[in-house]
Amino acid sequence: MELNIVNREEYTKPALEAPTGFGYIHVGAKVRPYPLPLTPFVPTGRSKSILLGRLKECARRLEAHDSVESATVFEAVAMPPLHRLPYVRDEVDASDLPEFDVVVLVETSSPDAIAEVEATAEYGALVDVLQSGAKRTRVTKMCNGKRLGDVDKSRDGLFIFNHFVAADPDVMLDLFDHLAGWYQVETGLDNSTVLVPLEGENSPYVAINNARWDMGLARFFWKHASKRSFREFVLGNLKANDVGAMPVLYRRA
Repeated sequence: MELNIVNREEYTKPALEAPTGFGYIHVGAKVRPYPLPLTPFVPTGRSKSILLGRLKECARRLEAHDSVESATVFEAVAMPPLHRLPYVRDEVDASDLPEFDVVVLVETSSPDAIAEVEATAEYGALVDVLQSGAKRTRVTKMCNGKRLGDVDKSRDGLFIFNHFVAADPDVMLDLFDHLAGWYQVETGLDNSTVLVPLEGENSPYVAINNARWDMGLARFFWKHASKRSFREFVLGNLKANDVGAMPVLYRRA
């Protein structure tokens, strides 16, 4: 396939920074992802709060390892009806929907260091705690394919993990540059790391984009819903290029 840009707008492709060179272990877990009735908002609940507390302690211990740059625990705050999203509803099996209301993202000093980190007792303890409270987990080993800027995971904010599926992974990565221009202009986005599975990884997602905003959920939704260009340019180009996006919004646990 070739990239097909439709409904062109005056959005300049942003200057991207070099990839980080880090390795990433994305651990997604389906604990209690069901949104409140008729809303996308995901509640926490007492049992999940206890689980998150245990996970954060495990993450702190894991960060003491020399090959770990950071280990961050996220809890979902909003999740759209993923099975109804365009392209996704026709191309993605229900078992591959990223209904992850809890995510742990571990950054390692390099992709080669991932195996070393996975072999530690601290990482094993973290996974055991997560699996003890989850209905389903998925672990994906990744690297940074593209970067708009570093995602500051050391402080609170509104985070996204946007899971992409596509008929052609290369087209999806090319399309990211154009969509990032829209997000930079219309939402003030100045950071983003596109994570791609390492060679040999069995992942239904061609990429997972992580980004952060200093804004609340209501403002985030308004910046999308109120703009015709989001529907015509962003959603239009996803459709034109056989790309599906499954976003889930998070906060630091």
